[in-house]
Amino acid sequence: MKKLTSEDIKEFVSRPLFDEKVIFNKDPSWPKISIITPSYNQGQFLEDTILSVLNQNYPNLEYIITDGGSTDGSVEIIKKYEKYITYWVSEPDRGQSHALNKGLVKATGDWIGWQNSDDVYLQECFNNFVNIIKKYPQYDVIFGNKVVIHEDSNINTCKIQLYFPSDTSIYVNTGMTMCNQSSFIRRIIFSEYGLLDEQLDFAMDHDFFLRLLVNNVNIFHSPMILGASRYHDGSKSCSENEKAWSEEIISINDKYGLIRTNKYKVKFLKLYRYFLMARYNRSHFLKEILKRLMLVQL
Repeated sequence: MKKLTSEDIKEFVSRPLFDEKVIFNKDPSWPKISIITPSYNQGQFLEDTILSVLNQNYPNLEYIITDGGSTDGSVEIIKKYEKYITYWVSEPDRGQSHALNKGLVKATGDWIGWQNSDDVYLQECFNNFVNIIKKYPQYDVIFGNKVVIHEDSNINTCKIQLYFPSDTSIYVNTGMTMCNQSSFIRRIIFSEYGLLDEQLDFAMDHDFFLRLLVNNVNIFHSPMILGASRYHDGSKSCSENEKAWSEEIISINDKYGLIRTNKYKVKFLKLYRYFLMARYNRSHFLKEILKRLMLVQL
């Protein structure tokens, strides 16, 4: 398989590449996919996100954007593509979780994904997903790997995030081993296990995926890289929010009665993730492995 490059991502989200006829003429023989994008004052990146959805050229797409009343030009970008968007709204909300839940209530697809307004899907993501569910129809959640990109859409080779099949112990001991940027979830799962927790400002995805694991939902991991998350100064993932993230994650783990129980298992699993990532930047990750083996007390 061809190695993903920064140029691939930039080309895919740089301009409309979709066929209007495919977007407008829904083909019910394909599983209906609903994509929800919560948005608030990220106009700098929003068009990339929208194009990463529309450029999938998927024949049975429902696209929903729930904007929180942006004042930075985001609404103008949405209007530029509104004839391809099934539903959108721009109004004050109670935060990202509330925006997502507003979209989830509107969604009618067989499968649902959410992509934040600064993140993107990669080329052929939806087709790859459909091929997976055709082969493994028994699963209710499909998730793949992701890359991390900079503000300029260049891949951060130090933060390639490759995941693996998970359980509650692995998830709690190593940090999130699933991500929304590359996940698709049957709509019925939200009916059975609930929407996003609107009390959470940062770790609503950690809470939701952990909830699925605790309830033994059938989850399939694909080694394919399906999405990209963008790290920038204004993102929730930036370092200044690290304390708030950590506090919410501890609270969530406590809610489910889960704690880190085995420091050796933590070390082994984290090293395993580094080995998975090493093919993208061998020198960096070999240094990380040595540092963790010899210097870091987990």
